[in-house]
Amino acid sequence: MDTKFDFAALEQNIVYVKPILVTELPDEVRKQVGDMSEVYAVHNAAGEQLALVADRKMAFHLARENNMEPVTVH
Repeated sequence: MDTKFDFAALEQNIVYVKPILVTELPDEVRKQVGDMSEVYAVHNAAGEQLALVADRKMAFHLARENNMEPVTVH
């Protein structure tokens, strides 16, 4: 219980997955999305967007393939 844990090291492997409405995307990105109404963004701990993907399952798979731990953001 008294063992210190380095939370900063853990945070480097976490990425955040959240749904994004296509209407909130820039025009040039919206044109590439097609007829989807929602996509999923993958962000690092600093809030930088790393990827946009078609669905949540793909976002989690992408994160895990890159040795990251995905968590959902509401």
